[in-house]
Amino acid sequence: MLHELPAAARPREKLLARGASALADAELLALLLGTGLKGKPVLNLSQELLDRFGGLAGLMHADAQALKSVKGLGPARRAELAAVLEIADRTLQARLQRSTSFEAPHAVRAYLQLQLAHLDHEAFAVLFLDAQHRLIRMEVLFHGTLTQANVYPREVAKRALALGAAALILAHNHPSGVAEPSKSDELLTQQLIKALALVEVRVLDHIVVAAGQSVSMAERGLI
Repeated sequence: MLHELPAAARPREKLLARGASALADAELLALLLGTGLKGKPVLNLSQELLDRFGGLAGLMHADAQALKSVKGLGPARRAELAAVLEIADRTLQARLQRSTSFEAPHAVRAYLQLQLAHLDHEAFAVLFLDAQHRLIRMEVLFHGTLTQANVYPREVAKRALALGAAALILAHNHPSGVAEPSKSDELLTQQLIKALALVEVRVLDHIVVAAGQSVSMAERGLI
């Protein structure tokens, strides 16, 4: 139980004294869960869940069957986890819809981390932006090992035109856990830039996401 911990170690007291950013992921999750199981303190349970599902994002995106199999995660707790994910998703979306992508680069990365970092397969997503570079919507367009052969610039262009996008941000994840862009990532990006220029849609960035990290190809001077 949280009240059995020394005051300095209690997540609630730590949060109130130092702010939420001072808490580790397991401490934040412990606050959400509230109690552990018989013989297993809530912080231990929280860390086990994070280890099992690959961090907070993996836990929040875990499917219903996987969560049902975890002792201590009943319907109420599963509903709370789903609600937290939805709140985070809606908050980040709203911020990106109000601000330009250049005004909120941290929000862009946080949103992509939430959506892509937990996946165990590669996924290619596009943030479609209006003329002021505000988010129209994000869509995952392709799945699987990403190469120039299975990411189709024509499909990206068609979707951009259908949504009335003036610009976009490309993104994909590296399940390996290393967010470093590969040579094939660079080649694919240049191919997409050229194809989208034909329909006057600008590529602002291509962000590679992995668990806990992301790399902007624009910041690297690759766009």
